[in-house]
Amino acid sequence: MAQGAHLLLLRTLAVTLPVLAGGGAAALFLQYSSAGGLTPYAFISAALLTLSTAWLAWGAALSLIGLWPARGRAPSTAPIQGKTVVLMPVCNEDPAPTFARVAAMIEALKSAPAEVDFAILSDSYKPEAIAGEAFWYNRLLAETGAEGRLFYRRRTKNTGRKAGNIAEFFRKSGAAYDYALILDADSLMEAETIVEMIRRIEADPKLGLLQTLPTVVRAQSVFGRAMQFAAAFYSPVFARGLARLQGTAGPFWGHNAIVRTRAWAAACGLPELDGPPPFGGHILSHDVVEAALLARAGWTVRLDPDLGGSYEEGPESLIEHAKRDRRWCQGNLQHSRIVPAAGLLGWSRMSLVLGIMAYVAPVFWAGFLISSLLDRATLPPPDYFPDPHQFFPVFPSDETAKAIGLFIGIIGLLIMPKLLILFEAALTDRLLAFGRPFSVTVSALADLLLSSLIAPILMAFQSRSVFQVLRGADGGWPANRRGDARVTVMEAFETCHFMVSIGLVGLFASGYFIPELLPWLVPVLGPMILAPFLIAWTSRSAKGSAIFATPEERVTPHILARHDAILADWGQAADDAANATPSEGRGTADA
Repeated sequence: MAQGAHLLLLRTLAVTLPVLAGGGAAALFLQYSSAGGLTPYAFISAALLTLSTAWLAWGAALSLIGLWPARGRAPSTAPIQGKTVVLMPVCNEDPAPTFARVAAMIEALKSAPAEVDFAILSDSYKPEAIAGEAFWYNRLLAETGAEGRLFYRRRTKNTGRKAGNIAEFFRKSGAAYDYALILDADSLMEAETIVEMIRRIEADPKLGLLQTLPTVVRAQSVFGRAMQFAAAFYSPVFARGLARLQGTAGPFWGHNAIVRTRAWAAACGLPELDGPPPFGGHILSHDVVEAALLARAGWTVRLDPDLGGSYEEGPESLIEHAKRDRRWCQGNLQHSRIVPAAGLLGWSRMSLVLGIMAYVAPVFWAGFLISSLLDRATLPPPDYFPDPHQFFPVFPSDETAKAIGLFIGIIGLLIMPKLLILFEAALTDRLLAFGRPFSVTVSALADLLLSSLIAPILMAFQSRSVFQVLRGADGGWPANRRGDARVTVMEAFETCHFMVSIGLVGLFASGYFIPELLPWLVPVLGPMILAPFLIAWTSRSAKGSAIFATPEERVTPHILARHDAILADWGQAADDAANATPSEGRGTADA
């Protein structure tokens, strides 16, 4: 089958499943609701259920398309001709771990068959961060002897934030390089991976951007380790599905990707949107837009999930996750102004819409629940409830069976992909990398339970973020809190008291007015009421636990081990760095 026809078939299948699932869920819901007469709320609920179920089915479709393993690309042995720069944007990060990552990669690339420079691009404004960066930069230069290959530049005005930081480097220094590997402050990559990425982009003159699938590492809390396990175990399959659908308009996730500098400089100039934030101003979620601009200019944007040795860190608590998610929510909703831009490829537009849907879908779910409650509240209790204060029907009717079928179908869209991936891992021996089959199965079941508990909390946080953006609140770009993120119950309550109130009101209102629906609402309202305790508990350390173990914990990758050794060696110098002043060291001025 021709490549174009194969791609069209896959995309048709990926779109058909959500359409059928959403339409089927709505039809079943309306049949169930028709027992007492259809109200306007029933039709609103059906519409919201269609969109919500279609979103779940889209994720299921990605997993189905990605289930079978991909053939790896044949490694190239041709000499590397181009020159590459590794870009690491930083802003008020802890400088010692950040510069230790650079040191580990410089050391690993010493004997690499490629010419690679490093540029640390600082937007820091806190005096202690500025002083620390100058101190560690000077130490790094002295230890590595990388004069002329290691550069540090700090801007005094961080126009455009991270995207503007990178754009300024391309304007001033991009012409000196053929390729640029864009990292985050918490990124680490093996030398072999970097070299292979250079070979792949050099081998394909149409390739403008090559994205890796980063592996999350270093997690220590219950929440962080659960997210880390889920990313390591499930994400490769979803990424393969996405890669098979991308064509030439693949994703860019903002880091751990290599770009062709000529393509980037010509195509990726970002506009400043008219009006004030949150919908105007600089584009926050710039990466998806940059990928769309590259594809519009005729360059291939590609995700290669087979590239290993690419690492990043994740948030350690639900609160830190929600803070980062708030920025992403604002940035993705901004894309509503980018979707109609002239010349974008159809798949690029769809990627933008899917990014918006990722944050609007929880609002649809919340709206469906509220509308369904209002619908049931306006109807007399069904006759198969002999006592309106009993929670369960004595003799389930056809309507009850339809409701149960609808519930099983929706839950199936959440559980089925994970079960299929568990079977895929067992059949391909991928399971063995995570440990004993029993331990991995327990981890998968624990992830399923934990994700079910925190799903309503995430829904509440995301729904609040959407409403904040819609009412014009600018969330800005809050700093990341890396490492230990232990949260007390009171600290958690200060952040999530709104959802506790919503949960309590919803619980008592449904128990009083429509008690027959209470069993269906407890799994949603219960975690919201208990959110402070769940947030605090999941922020506790679970380091060393066999549950949620990943391959990188069982066998530490070389680049991570070197980073740890360098950072440990630098431990004594940390006190000197803390006492440094911004005037100490070279490279602190705006370049």
